[in-house]
Amino acid sequence: MAMTKKYTVTLPEKLAEQIRAKVGPGEFSRYVTQAIEHQAERDRLNELVGWWESEYGPVPEEALREAEAERRDHEAWFAAREARSPEQERRAG
Repeated sequence: MAMTKKYTVTLPEKLAEQIRAKVGPGEFSRYVTQAIEHQAERDRLNELVGWWESEYGPVPEEALREAEAERRDHEAWFAAREARSPEQERRAG
């Protein structure tokens, strides 16, 4: 079993309640731990991008536009999913 230590963090109430409603009170710490691990991975990837750009130059604008369009599509999909009722979500599968 991994060593753990208890810390106190402050979260926006709305965000914390959304997480608790999604995962339940017993899984809250696991969810937050995974979110922190995910952010650490993103930080490492950003370091890699910085190195890549220092070696090969900046990412072309067209590639950045395509990536941003894809990100917006994903955000729209999640927003539509959150707007659906639980029954609509079950049917959407």
